[in-house]
Amino acid sequence: MKKLTLALFTLLAIASCTKEHSKEYVSLSGKLENNTDSILTISSRTGILKTITINKDGSFKDSLKVPKVDVYTFQTSAQKRAPLYLKNGFDITVKGDSEEFMKSFKYSGAGSSNSNFIIAQLEQSENIGNPADLFALDQEAFEAKMTSLKKDFDSILSSYDDLDSSLVDMASKQNTQMFEYFEKTYVSNKSMGKGNVSPKFEDYVDVKGGKKSLDSFKGKYVYIDVWATWCGPCIREIPSLKSIEKEFHNKNIEFVSISTDESRRSGGSWEAAEKKWRDFVKDKELSGVQLWAGQDFSFQQAYQISGIPRFILIDPQGNIVEANAPRPSDPRLKSLLESLDNI
Repeated sequence: MKKLTLALFTLLAIASCTKEHSKEYVSLSGKLENNTDSILTISSRTGILKTITINKDGSFKDSLKVPKVDVYTFQTSAQKRAPLYLKNGFDITVKGDSEEFMKSFKYSGAGSSNSNFIIAQLEQSENIGNPADLFALDQEAFEAKMTSLKKDFDSILSSYDDLDSSLVDMASKQNTQMFEYFEKTYVSNKSMGKGNVSPKFEDYVDVKGGKKSLDSFKGKYVYIDVWATWCGPCIREIPSLKSIEKEFHNKNIEFVSISTDESRRSGGSWEAAEKKWRDFVKDKELSGVQLWAGQDFSFQQAYQISGIPRFILIDPQGNIVEANAPRPSDPRLKSLLESLDNI
């Protein structure tokens, strides 16, 4: 009887010493094979939350308090990053290979399913490939592909039964937005496909004086560069654009650059925006036809231009050759121009 009492007392003592993981912080541990870095960081969108030392054998262990439930970044270098869904109370172990960062990661422990789900979603997104290939499909094939992709993403979501409700909501919305984008862009691309009549711009200010419209170049191919003076990638294309213009000088093609400089980046003044554009054109000795769109956004909107630079090629009849043409720095542009009839 005494032995039984002692055994029960021992079990109760052990139970009393076993505490649930604190809900006030996140515990994070793990091991990275083939690791050469000495620290890892956990970051939010606003900056680093925690710096954790990595032992020589690749192991690490620490805790942190997160300000809110969210997707954070687990990182050992600029090239080695992985998502980590964190909520105070989670107790997560990370295992993987530094040479196969993220792709090799397996999360375990309380709350780990959320991060595993995010990686599965990212891998599925990569499997989609180049969206341009989707938009090149005929209607029936495109619809079949959308049905298949939706089934794949729904399958991933349903295969994790203990996800945080906020993550489920976020993922569902993102999936909906992605497919809405695919379907909307598919319809738009068909209307902006090769051979369709191009949307027009009218009365854009010409740096040399007067105004120009797309119809001003009727009878010639038109290679359009939509850009702005504040756009770094746009500026980096200028030397290549000058070179291709020189190479096709006296050919049946006009190189038209349309500046989208506007008031918000010029102290709220449209006059200042125009002056900035004019000064830039003069300072950089830009060639070709240099136009400023001013307050007219209709051409950008028609082509659904959400990022610049954007290049467009139009034929002598005003029809679209390429709604998203290669950049001047892309060797494919020269090949495309050389393939045109009667250039």
